[in-house]
Amino acid sequence: MKKLPIQTSPEVEIVFNKYPGIVRKKIVNLRRLVLAAANEIQGIKGIQEILKWGEPSYIVEGGSTIRIDWKKKTPDQYAIYFKCTSKLVPTFKMVYKDTFIYEGHRAIVFQMNDEIPEVELKSCLTAALMYHKVKHLPMLGL
Repeated sequence: MKKLPIQTSPEVEIVFNKYPGIVRKKIVNLRRLVLAAANEIQGIKGIQEILKWGEPSYIVEGGSTIRIDWKKKTPDQYAIYFKCTSKLVPTFKMVYKDTFIYEGHRAIVFQMNDEIPEVELKSCLTAALMYHKVKHLPMLGL
């Protein structure tokens, strides 16, 4: 498997280090899945890891931004966020119905003790990372 170059903003590590221990492990696992999905897509030349709205965010050319975060006001859950005006989360809801818990049109939410369905989540991440190439396809090509 190829290894994509990652352009990382130093502020991202600061945010990761502020998460409580168990939360950090969960967020780092989501990061791993985002990077793994990106590495499997032909044509992606690199990925940016930056902060958007204070949250670790992942951007590739031709893709839609993916953000990951945990909030103190909902300490038992963490989430992966997608652009709310895109077709991403509505399509995930159709394809993966009860596989995930959704927050409106913007997020897939996990409880701290959830087992993440990695194959299905990577499929969602791939659709987001390729969004501008697949947004015209039925069900985003999922």
